[in-house]
Amino acid sequence: MMTLVDLDFLTSARGEALLAYLAGCDLSPQAHLGLVSKLRKDYSMVQVSSALTLAKTRIRAQAKFGDMAHQFFFTPDALEQASDPRIRAYRATRFAHQHVTDFCCGVGADSVALAHHADFVIGIDNDPLRVAMARLNSEKLGIQNIEFVLDDVTIRDLASNGAFFYDPARRDESGGRLFGVEQYLPPLSTIRRWDGHLGAVKLAPGVDLDELRGYDGGVEFISMMGELKEAVLWLDGASSPKATRISDDKIVHWEHTTAVSDEKPLSHPRQWLIEPDPALIRAGLVQDVAEKWGVFMLDETIAYLTGDHHPQNDWARAWKIWDWMPFNIKRLRAYLRERHIGRITVKKRGSPMTPEDLINQVKPKGDGACTVVLTRHLGNPIMIICAEYPDFVV
Repeated sequence: MMTLVDLDFLTSARGEALLAYLAGCDLSPQAHLGLVSKLRKDYSMVQVSSALTLAKTRIRAQAKFGDMAHQFFFTPDALEQASDPRIRAYRATRFAHQHVTDFCCGVGADSVALAHHADFVIGIDNDPLRVAMARLNSEKLGIQNIEFVLDDVTIRDLASNGAFFYDPARRDESGGRLFGVEQYLPPLSTIRRWDGHLGAVKLAPGVDLDELRGYDGGVEFISMMGELKEAVLWLDGASSPKATRISDDKIVHWEHTTAVSDEKPLSHPRQWLIEPDPALIRAGLVQDVAEKWGVFMLDETIAYLTGDHHPQNDWARAWKIWDWMPFNIKRLRAYLRERHIGRITVKKRGSPMTPEDLINQVKPKGDGACTVVLTRHLGNPIMIICAEYPDFVV
């Protein structure tokens, strides 16, 4: 584990020279022993280890920090907790012209994003190494309206006009996931200290919404290109869940604005199998989008939809349905063999069978391909045979 002494070395002239050298080296496991042996002629084992850790972390950081990753300082766990840069930038826009305190600021990724919109940002963390790295990273960017402070988040107060962003650790020291919000480090209840302030809390996307009852705010589920990335509890007085989808060129939102029917729109599989964006599913908006798109739910508890048309929007993927039938392995095996289908992609919702078990049992043979969906219709297990790939919006 890296220490402040290690960081002092890495920021020295010798440390910077070593990092610059490693930036051009093969850092694969196969080259590790030879590289370490070579470096040990000029550096201590501790210095080599800390430099290699940072160099490898910088390579992984390129996906989240782009070209600046090779200049920044990270710990591996701090990088793991950092959000996608487009999500950081999107969230920060909500704090325009505010004085924001970034609690559990880590190495400063969110603080830096916030500083592009807020009047002033204070980053707070109880880890001296992370605070030192956050200072170095903001200095690399030349950001002036930001300050990092070593302090105990659980007892820190806010100014009367202050807003906050709170990003507690969702993994323990050994890397294991912490699932309950009161198991977060520090726990979610810490934000009670700042009741009445505009704030946001970064949560795991699988958060149990029942654990958030009693907090004066609503949850926003955010997906990136159709992959659910995170949840944010906004302490702004709103209560309805919200879905946000971010892509390379736009950001779109979906909020529940009108009452849905008491009777759910249910149907057997029709011409299309429709899979809503996971942010819509986690926000509990499946029936809402079904009614707005004029399509149907297969089952009250299943997030797949079906209809006679493709929704033709960014919020859904849709597969052309070839056939469907009650769940029956022998019948599916015969169906696939009759059509010479040897390659199947298996999707499932509401089925206990794993894709691997299904493929092993049907043993498909042939040159054709399709998607087999294991799910339920009106409580009964069914199989839907679809085209291999979804049809995307054109």
